[in-house]
Amino acid sequence: MQQTRSLTDKSFLFLKGLAMGAANKVPGVSGGVVAFVAGFYEEFIYSLQKFNLKALKLLIAGRGKSLYTYLNFNFISILILGMTVSYFSVSKILDFLIEYYELYVWSAFFGMIIGSVYYIAKDFELKSTRNLIFIVVGITAGILISLLEPASENDNLWFVFFCGIISVSGMTLPGLSGSFILILLGNYVLLLVDSVNALFDTLIDISRWDFAFRKNENRIKLLKVLTSFTAGSVFGLISFSHLLGYVLKHYKSTTFALIIGFITGSLGVVWPWKKPVYQKDEVGKLILDSNNNKILSNYQRFWPDLSEASTWIAIIFVFVGIFIVLSLAWYGNKKKIK
Repeated sequence: MQQTRSLTDKSFLFLKGLAMGAANKVPGVSGGVVAFVAGFYEEFIYSLQKFNLKALKLLIAGRGKSLYTYLNFNFISILILGMTVSYFSVSKILDFLIEYYELYVWSAFFGMIIGSVYYIAKDFELKSTRNLIFIVVGITAGILISLLEPASENDNLWFVFFCGIISVSGMTLPGLSGSFILILLGNYVLLLVDSVNALFDTLIDISRWDFAFRKNENRIKLLKVLTSFTAGSVFGLISFSHLLGYVLKHYKSTTFALIIGFITGSLGVVWPWKKPVYQKDEVGKLILDSNNNKILSNYQRFWPDLSEASTWIAIIFVFVGIFIVLSLAWYGNKKKIK
C-alpha cells in the first residue's frame, strides 16, 4: 500500500538513496544494510515485487494512475533517483576520501556494520537454536566469500549479464557486497569504472553534439557491456525481490538470522587495517586497466599498531560509524511512532 509522504520524508528518502548508492559501489559494503537499518528494507523488497504481470497488464490497459499506486512509484522512484545521483556524485567523493583517507573511511564503515549488527540483533530471538544455526551459516558464508581469490576480467556479454544479476545482491541481501562479488568475478573495474566512465564521456559528447564516439570501437564495446550489465541488474533485482519477498513472508525469522550472519561475516571485508593487493601477471608485473590504473585484487589484513596516533583516530571513526547507524535507527523508530 502506497504511503503518503511529506516533503521532509521525500528528502530523507532521497538521502537514503544517496547513501545506498554510495554503499553499493564500495567493495565490502552492502547497500542493503542501509535499507535494513534505515527502516525501509521490507518496503523496498515488496515494492520491487510489484514489477510483475499485473503491472504489465495495467500498463497495456493505459491505467497510469492505478499503475503508479500499485508500483508504489512515489517511493521507488525517489529511492532510485537518489542511488543514480549518488553514483555520479557522492560515490565520486567517496572515491576521493578512500584514496586519501582510506583508514578512516574503512573505520567508519566498520563501525556502521557493528552498529547494524547491534540494531538488528538487539530485539531478535538469539536464544533460538534454529536461529543460531542460521546466524553461524551466514557468518561462515560471509567469511568464506571474503577469502576467495578473484577471477580474470571477462567482457563476454552473457557473463556480464550474469554479473549484473549477482551484483544486485548488495541491494537485496544486507551484508553481501555486490561490489566485492564483482571483484571476485574479475569485472569490478570493467563494470563499475571503465563502462561508467564510457557512459559519462558519451553523455558529455552528446551534450556537445559530438557523435564521433560512434567510430570508437572501445567506447561502443564498453557501452554494450554497460547495457548488458544494467539489463542483468534489473532482471536480478526483480527476481531476487520475489524470492526474498517470499522467504520474508514465510521464513522471516530464518531470513533475519541469515542477514545478521551475513552482516557479521562482512566485518572481515571492511576491516580497516589492511593493504590493497593488486592484480599481477605471471612474471609479477602489475596489470593496469584501460586508464592505466592498478586493478584491485583483494586485501591483506593486519592488526593495528596501538602506538600510532592514526590508530586511535581510526577507532574514533569506528564509534562515529556506530553513532551514525544508531541515529538513523532512532530517527526511523521515531517516524514509526508518529
